[in-house]
Amino acid sequence: MSAGGAVAESPGGRAGIRLEGVRKGFGDLQVLDGFDLAVDEAETVAVIGRSGSGKSVLLKHVAGLIRPDEGEVWVEGERVSHASDEAMEELRPRIGYVFQFAGLFDSMSVGENIRMALRKRGVTGAEVERWVERSLELVDLAGQAERSPAELSGGMRKRAGLARAVAGRPDYLLYDEPTTGLDPVTTSLIGQLIIRLKEEIGATSILVTHDLASAFRVADRVAMLYRGRLRAVGTPEEMKASDDPVVRAFVEGRVDLWPDDEE
Repeated sequence: MSAGGAVAESPGGRAGIRLEGVRKGFGDLQVLDGFDLAVDEAETVAVIGRSGSGKSVLLKHVAGLIRPDEGEVWVEGERVSHASDEAMEELRPRIGYVFQFAGLFDSMSVGENIRMALRKRGVTGAEVERWVERSLELVDLAGQAERSPAELSGGMRKRAGLARAVAGRPDYLLYDEPTTGLDPVTTSLIGQLIIRLKEEIGATSILVTHDLASAFRVADRVAMLYRGRLRAVGTPEEMKASDDPVVRAFVEGRVDLWPDDEE
């Protein structure tokens, strides 16, 4: 298991996603303060940390939705942190983003939400409907294309959001708290679907979550974000066995181990 400091390299191969010394602040709030992480091709890394620690901000940097104040973000050799709008227009269709609250357009049917994602990836003609159905099948929503998102339960909306994110077979998947607000059974189902999508698509993925059970179940490695930096990273087994007091406090839910100067 690696601690913060140098860039935390993945076990093998070149990094599909790489963040180096990323700093980002909003007014007086320093959210990321020199964050480093490398995610290998086809690897899934779960990023854990307390609420407000900057996990979603991290994802938005990878997607190029916001730019760092300092540092570099690379996605498959593209310097996202300084990429032109044109370069990002080419890259973004290859990045599937699973929003915390599904992020579906309620004015469109589930199928129309997915078709929009496919058009951005350049899928046209008869292939569109085949891909729509295949995407829904992957998340166990076959036959639901014409339903409105408002007609779906919370768990079904999450799955529809997953279907839209993977419709164009992205090379990269970014999951922003995909199990928030779900009951334990549906949470387990979403975890199973993430594993299925990993096997089916083989995308390089970052999952940010509070759900430790899901993180340990689906991720190849788990990274902890603390005070804007990478505190530790390792396999699920290494993180569970960590003797770092901050990691232990978070993993075990131990208030008595959390640093006194933290709320």
